[in-house]
Amino acid sequence: MSELLQKINFEKVNGLIPAVIQDILTGQVLMLGYMNEEALKKTIADNIVTFYSRTKNRLWTKGESSGNFLHLKEIDLDCDGDTLLIKVVADGPTCHTGDETCFHKQSGGKSGFLNYLKTIIQDRKNNPDDSSYTSSLFKKGINKVAQKVGEEAVELVIEAKDDNEELFKNEAADLMYHYLVLLEAKNVDLDVIMDVLIERHSKKK
Repeated sequence: MSELLQKINFEKVNGLIPAVIQDILTGQVLMLGYMNEEALKKTIADNIVTFYSRTKNRLWTKGESSGNFLHLKEIDLDCDGDTLLIKVVADGPTCHTGDETCFHKQSGGKSGFLNYLKTIIQDRKNNPDDSSYTSSLFKKGINKVAQKVGEEAVELVIEAKDDNEELFKNEAADLMYHYLVLLEAKNVDLDVIMDVLIERHSKKK
């Protein structure tokens, strides 16, 4: 994060840099705010998004009144070094009107979380942790990873035939997680699989 701060020329933008806030789970743009250097440092230190309020002329932590905090997950800087993209997990509605976003659009779902999850899985492979279940799978090799996908698929099929919705949802989540682990073990990005689906879809039109 210190490298990020060094790349920003706050003087270029009169001390305030625009910050686009994006939900890391859905990819939805939630709001636009402004940060000075102090607000950005506080955001990084607290892992809670803090802006500089141009109307109140002070630091303003989103959610300080409503309790709808924005929990920092990632920060990206644009190519010109004068705009931030801040990815967050939101505690509740972001807009003061009660809407999910300040652009008055509903979320398209939480499929964006898969991208976040795959980066965690990738990290567990590249930086093994003895306490991590994911790391232990990679350590056991591709045969074990593939076997787990098969086992979870069978368990999902079994639960699909019963009426316990909670067990079915958990088995579906287990299969999806182990599928992502398998893709990482094979060094195949999820986007590549999406490209296959997109190509198939385009051929059907």
